[in-house]
Amino acid sequence: MSVVLVVDDSPVIRRVMSVTFEKNGFEVELAEDGQEALDILEDVDVDVVFADINMPVMDGISMLKVIRQTAEWSHLPVVMLTGVGEEKDREAAMTAGANAILTKPSSSGEIIATIEGLNVASA
Repeated sequence: MSVVLVVDDSPVIRRVMSVTFEKNGFEVELAEDGQEALDILEDVDVDVVFADINMPVMDGISMLKVIRQTAEWSHLPVVMLTGVGEEKDREAAMTAGANAILTKPSSSGEIIATIEGLNVASA
């Protein structure tokens, strides 16, 4: 079973995304910020990361840069989440190496289509 790491400072977003992935056959790990996500990556084999860009402690762009600079995680698919109209965030995420960007809130269909587009299978 593929493991998705959801990183967002909003408990509501974490819960909604967790339910979406679990209903579609994925195992889910949750983190509140980029630093917690990096700690999880040290201990858990994750297949894809969905992360908010704007978070306290460590934001998503900083987290993404660490992932891309770490040999064992450098090819890990990372989908960044941003609010409506945050074009500078989109550009920063793509420059840092994001595989895809979704605008929050995203529908369950968009989320699953994105993960399928990255060729990450649920089972």
